[in-house]
Amino acid sequence: MNKIRPPRVTFHQLRTLEAVVRLGSITRAAAELHLTQPTVSAQIHELQSALDTALVEPVGRGIRPTEAAQLLRATALDMFARWQRFEEDLQALHGLERGRLRIAGVTTTEYFIARWLRRYTDSHPGIDIELAVDNRDAVVRRLQQDDIELAVMMMPPDNLPLHRVPLMRNPLVLIGPAGHPWAGAHRVARTALNGQALLMREPGSGTRLATEAYLHTHGLTPTVRATLGSNEAIKHAVAAGLGLAVVSRHALAADPAHDGVALLPVVGFPIERRWLLVWRSDRRLSLAAQRFVEHVRAHPPDEPDTAAAAGA
Repeated sequence: MNKIRPPRVTFHQLRTLEAVVRLGSITRAAAELHLTQPTVSAQIHELQSALDTALVEPVGRGIRPTEAAQLLRATALDMFARWQRFEEDLQALHGLERGRLRIAGVTTTEYFIARWLRRYTDSHPGIDIELAVDNRDAVVRRLQQDDIELAVMMMPPDNLPLHRVPLMRNPLVLIGPAGHPWAGAHRVARTALNGQALLMREPGSGTRLATEAYLHTHGLTPTVRATLGSNEAIKHAVAAGLGLAVVSRHALAADPAHDGVALLPVVGFPIERRWLLVWRSDRRLSLAAQRFVEHVRAHPPDEPDTAAAAGA
């Protein structure tokens, strides 16, 4: 049997190399790793000396990873994955007393995701939580780059292999300023939306995608007056009378009047969607993430009030 030789490089060097190859830049790698550029350059140089091969080559004012660097990154990722499995097995030996859960949610989940995590950490107090709340496009990038294991979103991407667990309803309601004449109606025809000023979330937002799909399906042509980057900005703008908007019912107070808005009973609203917990089917979940999936399956999150969501 051949004797296994220990590597001539360190995990720190491999982590640095992985970031440089993935980001294609020593500057960006240094920023991500919270290191100085000379430190990153020195680690790459040490790797090249240890392996006696070039890992980066100059291109203009930047660098380009060589084929050897791409091969080393793939090897490093295999090593990192193996080390993660070791940590998970170690956690299992200790009854999941320690560990880390890396999870992200799209912006609207900020109204409820902390409650889910609190219930989980009550049962597993030794677990550290790394939570990111960002727009849908940023959450998708985190999944692509393995920055997170789990994500909570309404409209997962089609270009990633994903497991999906339905969690709870996410009714998308139409809102206008408090006192809007439609608020007191029994039902308003959807064609009334034609020509109305509409406020939208940023491109790539799940709520915007669902809204645009609804409008396209029914041939409706409101006027997009403004694009805003958060639910809070949308609510303030609607309350100020800048236009109507579609938002998740979760983003509103139990009584929408507290937000200065009213639910508008237009035919077709609420648009019924669902929150999903998703993760890469081509990746092995850590023990902490596996336990979280089991937890939410055993303890489904609370549903929003159906009557309020429907504007009844």
